[in-house]
Amino acid sequence: MRSIYVDKAIPRVLLTKAVAPHWPGFVWTPLSAARVADLPDPPLPGPRWLRLRNEHCGICASDLSLLFVRADPSIAPAALPANTRFYLGHEAVSVVTEVGSGVRRFKIGDRVIMDTHSAGANCATLEIELPCRYCAEGDYHFCVNKSAPGPRGIGGGFGDGYVTHEMAVYPCPPDLTSDQAVLTEPFSVPMHGVMRFPPQPGERVLVVGAGIIGLLTTMTVRVLCPGCEITVVARHPYQAEFAERLGARHILMGHVPYTAIAALTGGQYFSALLNKGVVIGGFDRIYDCVADDYTLYNSLRWVRAGGTVVMVGSHMAPIAKIDLTPVWYHQVNLVGTYGHGMNEWAGLRKHTYEWVFDRLRSGEFTTDGLITHRFPLKEYRQAIATANAKKKSRAIKVVFENA
Repeated sequence: MRSIYVDKAIPRVLLTKAVAPHWPGFVWTPLSAARVADLPDPPLPGPRWLRLRNEHCGICASDLSLLFVRADPSIAPAALPANTRFYLGHEAVSVVTEVGSGVRRFKIGDRVIMDTHSAGANCATLEIELPCRYCAEGDYHFCVNKSAPGPRGIGGGFGDGYVTHEMAVYPCPPDLTSDQAVLTEPFSVPMHGVMRFPPQPGERVLVVGAGIIGLLTTMTVRVLCPGCEITVVARHPYQAEFAERLGARHILMGHVPYTAIAALTGGQYFSALLNKGVVIGGFDRIYDCVADDYTLYNSLRWVRAGGTVVMVGSHMAPIAKIDLTPVWYHQVNLVGTYGHGMNEWAGLRKHTYEWVFDRLRSGEFTTDGLITHRFPLKEYRQAIATANAKKKSRAIKVVFENA
């Protein structure tokens, strides 16, 4: 079993964090925290476990954060004892090649989409009879028993296959194309976030970031809330062009002046000595699909009093020197969203993937042009370099294809 993973070995993590920004190829050296390994095929740990062969897997920014150690080892989740090895690749579409004697959901040959495998164990995969409150509701990402004793999955999407519990993957509808299947997980991230914190008709919505998640957030807002006016902040011209095609009415490029925010929203901009300023009467709702120090700082000052900033992006490092005074001074709602889970819409509650399947089948979600680069697994270095240099490669989504 070939697999690409990152170990939480602090000396190698810190060395990679120091060297990789100047020499990206360092991650492939023996001194880095990453490994490309041919692991022995493990036996199935129990009767409800599966062996899978990967067909497709997208490269996510969170994979790159772990690989190049942009993620900070001081963040809260890193304290969990189960988080010691991170198998890269969670946007995986795979085929079942072996089933345990107790498997009920799948048979050999079934196609599946990775669900909670990359997030670690939960009550379902540990087969705990009395699940915690989160697992009982289907929100397995927040399981309180993550670090309880029991078998863990081995391998991930950046490899030829993996071993996991049957409850850690999700059935892939046979009518989905390969592109639709591999983009289901990326689509689920904005679907989960927008369904939890939807804008109202007529609201002015800002999407910060025009990478794959920003573009899919733009599409999701347009589909779920067609009466909104959408503005997108993009870094590169090719991203701006794509965002406009997906329904953005306004595009702002790069480092956006506060005066431009005020002009678009009909607000007022005020600044002072030693103060970057603030917009009074800004956007109703902001989906920050980057959520780093810079974008979150600005988002809190660009949203109107009583408005909402949703952190869709997953910045895996502490955010320093963020001015939180808008949270109390303007009663701004700052909320987060993570991955996918269970979502309720129009009185119906079901898994986020099911909501995505519905929109893919209806044609409201399109995959056209989103996958810009495809590589076989053996070209993993070139694939990751392409995903890591978006300005040069004009990449939106880079995918491994093993079929």
